[in-house]
Amino acid sequence: MRATWWLVGGGVGLGAGLMYLADPRSGRRRRAVAHDKVLHAVHEAENAACVVTRDLVHRTRGFFFNSLGRIRREEADDRTIEARIRSALGRVCSHPHAIQVSVERGRVRLEGVALKVEHPKILSRVSHVSGVRDVVDNLRVFKQPGSHPELQGGALRPGDRPEFLQRNWSPAARFVGGLGGASLLMWGLSHWGVPGLTSTLLGSLLTLRSITNIELKRLTGVGGGRLGIEIHKDITVHAPVEEVFRFWRAMENFSRFMSHVEEVRTSGADRSHWRVKGPAGIVFEWDALITRLIPHQVLAWKSVEGSTVEHAGIIHFESLNEGRSTRLDIRMSYNPPAGALGHAFARLLGVSPKKQMDDDLLRFKSLIETGKATGNETVSREQLSLMPERSGQRPVH
Repeated sequence: MRATWWLVGGGVGLGAGLMYLADPRSGRRRRAVAHDKVLHAVHEAENAACVVTRDLVHRTRGFFFNSLGRIRREEADDRTIEARIRSALGRVCSHPHAIQVSVERGRVRLEGVALKVEHPKILSRVSHVSGVRDVVDNLRVFKQPGSHPELQGGALRPGDRPEFLQRNWSPAARFVGGLGGASLLMWGLSHWGVPGLTSTLLGSLLTLRSITNIELKRLTGVGGGRLGIEIHKDITVHAPVEEVFRFWRAMENFSRFMSHVEEVRTSGADRSHWRVKGPAGIVFEWDALITRLIPHQVLAWKSVEGSTVEHAGIIHFESLNEGRSTRLDIRMSYNPPAGALGHAFARLLGVSPKKQMDDDLLRFKSLIETGKATGNETVSREQLSLMPERSGQRPVH
């Protein structure tokens, strides 16, 4: 019975696809687009295969020579061993310069100060450095940095984490993870009950994790904050920085060139209400606050606590060509419902936020430089230049 349903569904899908491509009016264009997409996919697959192959070869060689070195216990001079230890300390110690290292005939002496939470990792990592015969620990260990200037600042190091626990997976890890995820997915689809459902869910997550190379907490939206999806763009427009900044400061203008923004309403000097159209025409709304405002230099905002879509953005403005042009450095991040899964499915529907941002910025450039953006209203240069400064505008540091 189940096989029959698969055959019926496949036949319906095949028939719909043939009708879509054989349409008398648009079929020729659709076939050409499909042909180009297939060629692009083939080229992308070839490039990915080359990258994965190189990574696997390099990792295999590295593993082989590392294992050979451990077996043969190669001899190394003290200066080389010290350099290796310095490199190793940077992986597990937040203040490597606070540790003095001396090596004599493979015997290592550690002196200086270190944090208690990092002390075991330091000793373990140094003892495993190739060429080290013994480690003498003379470190002074402190639970908190306190008043020790050597321990101020710095960030805790994660150490040598397993490949599949790292934030970014290597090409080889993504390949292996993708194969494992696809296997779980196929097994789950062919089995009923809780085991099949669990396998399908895990396989889907692992496959998407491999394809997108995004952490699971950002992929699912659980604990991802505003960093579910990050977009970084820069663009140069031929207009004075005062005019460009004034245009962005009036956030109501966003709907003029951002295709997915239906409306931005401002209330007061620092608060705005956003209405944005997402995938499949779903509309999301949230409130945002300006967090940093330096006229003609910086504009930053973020969504208020508890918003449906967690969103943040910051723009740096730089005057060029003696004030005739402006460079914008734009960084935006958002965590939509369902996290990056929603982003991944949006891409399957043909909606790429990064590509959409490119198109929006081109419309903005045209709007500022010529007063007209394709598909948007026409605005004269005089209207742009005479746009009043917003009341209550002030620098926020």
